[in-house]
Amino acid sequence: MVSDASEHPEPSIDDTLDRGRISAPNVTCTGLLTSAPALAAGLIFVILIASGPMERWDYLLAHRWLRNYQPELLWFAQNVLDRVASQAICLPVLCVTAIILARRRRSWRPIKVALLAEFAFLAGVGGMKVVFARPVTYSREPGFFEGGLIDMGAKGISFPSGHAAESILIFGAAVYLLAHYSAASPRLVRRLRWVVALIALNSVVVSFLLGWHWMSDLLGGLLLGGLLLRLITRWDERGRERQGDAAVGA
Repeated sequence: MVSDASEHPEPSIDDTLDRGRISAPNVTCTGLLTSAPALAAGLIFVILIASGPMERWDYLLAHRWLRNYQPELLWFAQNVLDRVASQAICLPVLCVTAIILARRRRSWRPIKVALLAEFAFLAGVGGMKVVFARPVTYSREPGFFEGGLIDMGAKGISFPSGHAAESILIFGAAVYLLAHYSAASPRLVRRLRWVVALIALNSVVVSFLLGWHWMSDLLGGLLLGGLLLRLITRWDERGRERQGDAAVGA
């Protein structure tokens, strides 16, 4: 691989298309709803209601639904469905995608995106879990700052849901890399984005039915994962834009 500064001595066609895509603002409804300000506002709103008016609903909805009503599905949900969005699955997917695309494009940028996504998960999601110190559902105490990593270990840091966050952040980063660093068609990219959405939905539904997270944990995880992904992809887009401008001016 070569350094990013000398990666493209002459602007290629896909670089030009990338710059056009970056410079054209996304003004669709979906683009606005998934923008960083909208996701940040949504996350703040969930934190506020989770620490107050939603506590009652979190308490009422938190049950081990599968264990109580469909115990025969418990093993499959715990050992198959829930693990789809685990680090053991999503991190290798992201790493393999980044390494292959980095070699093909002779650029370190895909690897940088992957490393940044994993760091954002560990520091952003993990840090928020420690700060809010919310106990798990079977403690029957949905309040913030009632648990803690030191006092309760992993059982004291449930907000936000890590599986919900990484289903969006880690798998989303892999799809982003395929969209911008490979020859994947727009149709394929759209389908992969739907796959990410289905994985996120699976993570939320399974965690809820298993009774492992308060509902607001799951909402917060989705919003935080989306926010971190948006910030990372925007950083990469700006970097590629500057790199393309430098190649044109060379």
